[in-house]
Amino acid sequence: MTGTSSTEDAIVEMLTSYHELNGGYVDELETTPSPLLLMQYIAKNRPFVLRGGAANWPATSLWDPAYLAMKMGNRSVKVAVTPSGNADSPVRNPKDGRVYFTKPLEVEEPFDDFLTQIRQQEVGETSSTEVKYSQAQDDNLRGEYSQLYPDVPEDVWWATECLGAPDAVNVWIGNGRSTTALHKDNYENIYCQIRGKKRFVLLPSVETPCVNIRFLPQAIYTRRRALSPESPSEDIPWPVWDPDRPGEEQTRFSRLSIPLHVELGPGDMLYLPALWYHKVSQECLEDRISVSVNYWYDMCFAGSLYATNAFITNISKLSNE
Repeated sequence: MTGTSSTEDAIVEMLTSYHELNGGYVDELETTPSPLLLMQYIAKNRPFVLRGGAANWPATSLWDPAYLAMKMGNRSVKVAVTPSGNADSPVRNPKDGRVYFTKPLEVEEPFDDFLTQIRQQEVGETSSTEVKYSQAQDDNLRGEYSQLYPDVPEDVWWATECLGAPDAVNVWIGNGRSTTALHKDNYENIYCQIRGKKRFVLLPSVETPCVNIRFLPQAIYTRRRALSPESPSEDIPWPVWDPDRPGEEQTRFSRLSIPLHVELGPGDMLYLPALWYHKVSQECLEDRISVSVNYWYDMCFAGSLYATNAFITNISKLSNE
């Protein structure tokens, strides 16, 4: 048996064993977890959903478009602009045929203008084809959206008791055209849906061999719907396989992936473990917006999780070459 085939067999066995032991579902909790229960999920590196976990927050009942406009007014906010709602995603440039990690054009504009535009676009009341999304991942709910911060808890108490204070509290506001491409974060994530719905496609970090990590040059969208490659550009590793289009950009292991699907409605919460791949789409309800809040807690880099994930990533690259 060659070294290559031995490596492939080991990866297949790892993926098969993981799925046999963990099942293809996400646990749903009926009551608020204790810090001890959360620690057990962190140790397993497995997600769970808490239905109605944020149902009693003031934000969940207050944050309709009229309230948001009243609280924020014409305050300037950062907005991500893309031609089709796919910020921070792998995109093929028709000019040179290369695939780039493509970032959105970032602009600042009055909140009330932004809110009006995304709500009009949701029902086709505007001729603009630009898709706008408030997605600044910089603790923006305690920054540019601080007028709204009193309507949510400062932290998620059962997470803070385990992990310390959150590193960032972010708000996400958009319409149904925005999609977040498959990626992972070095955070323990408590994700809370406030308005509309969010749909997650989840893959555990052990499925790294399935997602086809490539080193991509970077580009940014322009107002002309074109990609502008960055120069100089540092290539970054990014998954190019899409679990919703499994026949494209697949590796020899992609067929072994078992994506998990979660839908959050208003008031629902998701614990998304560190290093889990996730793709996110959204749906608006009658008020034509989708609004979410998430709390990022630093993951622990000690222990075996981070090092094991790095090892799996490196072995996957060698096996997929």
